[in-house]
Amino acid sequence: MPQQREQLINWALLLTLVVLWGTSFLAINVSLRSFEPDQVVVLRLSIATILLIAFMLARRKRLPRKPIAWVHFMVLGLLGNVLPFWFIAKGQVLVTSGMAGLLMAIMPLMTLILAHFFITGENLNRNKLLGFVFGIAGITLILGPSILGSQNSFIGCLLVLSAAILYATNSIIARRLPTYSSAVVGTGVTMCAALTSLMLWPSVLDIDWHLVSNLALLTIVWLGIFPTGVGVIIFFVLIRRAGPTFLSNINYLIPIVAYFTGALVLGELVVWHDMIALVAILFGIAVSRRPVRRTTHTS
Repeated sequence: MPQQREQLINWALLLTLVVLWGTSFLAINVSLRSFEPDQVVVLRLSIATILLIAFMLARRKRLPRKPIAWVHFMVLGLLGNVLPFWFIAKGQVLVTSGMAGLLMAIMPLMTLILAHFFITGENLNRNKLLGFVFGIAGITLILGPSILGSQNSFIGCLLVLSAAILYATNSIIARRLPTYSSAVVGTGVTMCAALTSLMLWPSVLDIDWHLVSNLALLTIVWLGIFPTGVGVIIFFVLIRRAGPTFLSNINYLIPIVAYFTGALVLGELVVWHDMIALVAILFGIAVSRRPVRRTTHTS
């Protein structure tokens, strides 16, 4: 019975994370009505930093003093927050929120390819390669209509795909760096990301708040607190409770949530080739996770 309760809690946390991250594309779309992409990045990271510092202090943890730790946090913050957040926000000026979420589904498959070259023992096998082929086929189905002309720009799609590649790269780098306390690394990385984004885009200091709609303001606060701040906390809690394999189930669910919340809330079009692409990418993820059966020969 206690084990069933633990599993129930894990699934509740996972579904909460799926909802938070899956609807973040919708929130970005709404916030872009009053803010520039760079302002969205700075604001969401700044709000999340405040929340995560409070969380870290509540856990009675302290930020490291060694300079090398801050170098690690800076790299992870740049590749895992600042640049992908900006690529996604910039891309969503040109593509729908559902399309952005759908394109992000390629991230775990890109991670497989990068892990083959940079992580010992993570070699490609036929299932991983087959999964990657299905994923690329799905992306091709998405990009084809955008090249020919649709509500989604080809450049916007490439920007979001760039964010997915950065997330994959960041996950590989994180696995090669020393491990830190989850509360500490979450806070340190987000803090470095917020400071870096402010240095890159100080335009956030010039916002005319009188022109910002109440809806956009509420959305940016929600985006900073929940998908960015609370999402990081749940992520690390789930890693500790259930492990990365269980957490990887989000890769199946987030694209679905992102695509259909955009359709339901913002009235974005649902088209048949997107559905086929979604099935192809999710099938590719499923195939890539299957272990390769070893055949034994008897004489």
